[in-house]
Amino acid sequence: MASKRNMSTRNVWSMLLPLVLLLLLCIAFSSVVAKKSDVSELQIGVKYKPKSCNIQAHKGDRIKVHYRGSLTDGTVFDSSFERGDPIEFEIGSGQVIKGWDQGLLGMCVGEKRKLKIPSKLGYGAQGSPPKIPGGATLIFDTELVAVNGKGTSNDADIEL
Repeated sequence: MASKRNMSTRNVWSMLLPLVLLLLLCIAFSSVVAKKSDVSELQIGVKYKPKSCNIQAHKGDRIKVHYRGSLTDGTVFDSSFERGDPIEFEIGSGQVIKGWDQGLLGMCVGEKRKLKIPSKLGYGAQGSPPKIPGGATLIFDTELVAVNGKGTSNDADIEL
């Protein structure tokens, strides 16, 4: 009788063990997929660069930037393009999130960049409720319009 019970228990475990392992693999894989859209370092993609770069953004310059900010799921939380009013600030002085202070340096007037900003260089664990949750990776499509009041002749709304 005891050997039947051992055999039965062994059969149950031999069937359950692969299922438990499969479940653990699924959980591990889903957490990897969920984290895939998160980044740990600033990523800068140049989408357009003018042939000549006569005016470039340096730390301490007053710059004007058009932007569209979104979450990794594509939800747009803000857009100066839609308002037709670019933001103006001093780069490198902490007036904006760190990802912008770093990601817009060296940009030429007329240049377009896509910034993928990790939470630590964005709004951090607290986020910016209600539109930006804590820990969010941010995506910004940007266009440098002017540096120290000097820009292209057309500061119009340019879609990326």
